[in-house]
Amino acid sequence: MSLTVEAICAGRAARLPGDKRSAISKSPLDGPVEIGPRGVAGDEQVNRKYHGFPAMAVHLYPADHYAWLRDLVGERPTLAGPGSMGENLFVHGIEETAVCIGDRFRLGTAIIEVSQPRQPCATIERHLGRKGVVKAIVESGRCGMFFRVIEPGLAQAGDSLDPIEQGAADWTVRRAFHLVYAGGKPDRGELEELASLPRVSDRLVHDIRRKHPAA
Repeated sequence: MSLTVEAICAGRAARLPGDKRSAISKSPLDGPVEIGPRGVAGDEQVNRKYHGFPAMAVHLYPADHYAWLRDLVGERPTLAGPGSMGENLFVHGIEETAVCIGDRFRLGTAIIEVSQPRQPCATIERHLGRKGVVKAIVESGRCGMFFRVIEPGLAQAGDSLDPIEQGAADWTVRRAFHLVYAGGKPDRGELEELASLPRVSDRLVHDIRRKHPAA
């Protein structure tokens, strides 16, 4: 399954309503772009509690989710094009039930590895100007995913995103997301299994320990 990266995006911090600084609004970049351990060259990561290198260096929010989002919040300038959900990679044909923790992909000359789902936060609602978006993302599992950079390289719009190595086949991004972030009382054995995956991010393990402490 080879996918086409339609845009590689980066952004700089700006003020959102409530005076919060965020680089969630990103724009497509022209020409070859360096993909390194800190992510896409020129991209700013303001709040590393929810994103940031090394484990969360590159973000992909599936482009097919945009139609669902527009049905949810309506047409608005902050959801007008690639990078509007803070993603670095704008790609159709990929989603959270088909990608697993630890899957590796070739992107141009770089190699990137899925490390965890994205945890939605209030920044998304400030950016889109609509309450309830975080709840809808949690309920639907349309969360997006983060990658670490295994091998730096160059990539540009039009390049393929090619799977080259499977990770934990039982642990899709959506399964991990719902287990950790959907609420309720998840199975302790499943939490420990997820936390012990060799390619899972340290941030997700931290959230497992924080949100679901052992009894």
